[in-house]
Amino acid sequence: MTQDLPPKQTGLSVNADDRIRLSDQNASEEKPATAPRRPRSSKLPKPPKPKRPKKAKGGGGLWSRVLIWSITLGIWVGIAGLGVIGYYAIDLPDLDQAGMTTTRRAAIVIQAQSGETFAAYGDIYGEPLSLEQMSPFIPQAVMATEDRRFYSHFGIDPIGLARAIWVNMRAGHTVQGGSTITQQLAKNLFLKPDRTLKRKIQEALMALWIEHRFTKDQILTIYLNRVYLGSGTFGVDAAARRYFETSARSVSLYQAAMIAGLLKAPSKYSPLNDAEAGHARTVDVLNNMVAAGMIDAKTAESAALTGAAQLVKRAPPAGHYFADWIKSTVDGMAEIQGKDIVVKTTMDLRLERAAENALKTTLDAHGEKSNVSQGAVVVLGLDGAVRALVGGKDYDDSQFNRATQALRQPGSSFKPFVYLAGMEYGLSPDDTMEDAPISLGGWSPGNYSGKFEGMVSLRHAFAESINTVAVRIIEKVGPNRVIEAAHRLGVTSDLRPDASLALGTSEATPLEMTTAYAAFANGGDGVTGFGITEIDDNHGNVLFKREGGGMGRVIAPEALAKMHTLMSAVITEGTGKGAKLDRPAAGKTGTTQDYRDAWFLGFTSDYVTGVWLGNDDQRNAMKKVTGGGLPAQVWKQVMTEAHRGLPVRPLVMPISVEAESDGFGKTLDSAVDAAKSAGDSIGGLINSIFGH
Repeated sequence: MTQDLPPKQTGLSVNADDRIRLSDQNASEEKPATAPRRPRSSKLPKPPKPKRPKKAKGGGGLWSRVLIWSITLGIWVGIAGLGVIGYYAIDLPDLDQAGMTTTRRAAIVIQAQSGETFAAYGDIYGEPLSLEQMSPFIPQAVMATEDRRFYSHFGIDPIGLARAIWVNMRAGHTVQGGSTITQQLAKNLFLKPDRTLKRKIQEALMALWIEHRFTKDQILTIYLNRVYLGSGTFGVDAAARRYFETSARSVSLYQAAMIAGLLKAPSKYSPLNDAEAGHARTVDVLNNMVAAGMIDAKTAESAALTGAAQLVKRAPPAGHYFADWIKSTVDGMAEIQGKDIVVKTTMDLRLERAAENALKTTLDAHGEKSNVSQGAVVVLGLDGAVRALVGGKDYDDSQFNRATQALRQPGSSFKPFVYLAGMEYGLSPDDTMEDAPISLGGWSPGNYSGKFEGMVSLRHAFAESINTVAVRIIEKVGPNRVIEAAHRLGVTSDLRPDASLALGTSEATPLEMTTAYAAFANGGDGVTGFGITEIDDNHGNVLFKREGGGMGRVIAPEALAKMHTLMSAVITEGTGKGAKLDRPAAGKTGTTQDYRDAWFLGFTSDYVTGVWLGNDDQRNAMKKVTGGGLPAQVWKQVMTEAHRGLPVRPLVMPISVEAESDGFGKTLDSAVDAAKSAGDSIGGLINSIFGH
């Protein structure tokens, strides 16, 4: 309802036409009751329309909505990100409890007879050093290559990461990493090397925690003392000692740069594996140090030119199969498990390299045309000490150790045990037997030549490896006597008690065959092939020391003398003439049916060596490779190198030999008496000259 406004004392009268109708204006625009009246004759002005803000060119409303949605989306992304971080943080290691400790495998360092380290297993740590104790070149080289902004970032380096992404995009492949030293430390100490999003997120979280918990110097110190640098070494001091035989306290600029270069690929750039690749990587690190302003270009160039000469000159790595054999032995010794140890072995590195080279060069030259792909070589001292052990042509291609693990038929190289049983039974080299066809239960062994010679001496039959005579001997003495002789000398494999044993049909390893031959070489004493002389802990305390050993006399002197006659004839006039040396030697060839195995085993007064050639697939026959061929050539190469510089000596016989009807004992005793008489005469002459 509209009220009439009370009249004011203006002297003016108001009629109905002067009233404001509600229909003329919106009720929301009513004038307040106190508004003055206008003259009747004046027109009421329209109220001014409110000014709307002008739209910005380009659609201001659209951008406002985009901004709002962006802020909203950012908030939700942030919430989701926090959720992801929280999810991945749930199963992080207990960092406070774990601290900066880490578990590691016990270190096994294996040394040759000379004391030179040729293999290492487990985790090898050097002396923990502070930054001040290290050569200053080490942290400089590492930071220049791995993390130049180490002292300025907070554990994660966004600038370095962006630079790495840009460089990798331009190159089209990964050239540069974006992880900081702190991130690498987090990964090395706590995480598996998985390339997953989870691992990268956890790595970043732990890097932030490490940066909060430790100072920069502490982080760098821990990193340099823990990082893996190849060849089983952890930390710069272990690496310096392994590669340069010096402490990290005193490494040169070049050596420090090489250590830093190993971080990218420890095996690829190891100076022990590839000196050229290691040098090229070292030059890259020196250039990084120049770019980082740590050294000048002239200093880097000088270090690159002269640094290679500072490397310890070492022969190529050798003894991988030998080391694996030693490692398997150590693993079975419960009393030293979990301890850092140094294993001192019987290996002669010079002989080991000679054996590896002889086998490889022979197979490279003749393997394809002769269809032979593998081999094994074992060299023993006369006491059973293993001086060289090669289990295959190339360890990188196959780690199967044929010297210790391959059970192969020895063929005619088993005949010395047959003939030894015969000599012990009462036979002698001059006795004769018939070389003629023989049939045993439907089995009719033949000779390699395909011919039969009639009546022959045992010396001739052994030298020419006549099969029918060997079968007649085992028939005469019995298979069990032969098995007992073989086991007595050191063959440990099971042997079948039948006549075919005479031809070496039961299997044995090259190591046990060579060990058994040692009794023929050392005067008749049985030995056990061994490779460890002493085991020490990392403080030099002796944990194990080999003492004594051996099985005592296993061949009677008279039987041994007869066997020397037989086995010497193999090299001087028989199937092993290709193995002849410049000194007395004896041995036996061996070739199995269809040329699946070829052997030569023999000895001198200093060494006994066994060689086997064949293929891992025993169905794959060689092309007429016999024991007197390629195996005898390998044997001769190895033994020639083994005896370089050694005096020529006769084969070893016992000190005394009992007199026998064949006169051998009397002859030897006469020789001993003659030597004594000569010695007495010389002694008397010396006394007369010097007057006392």
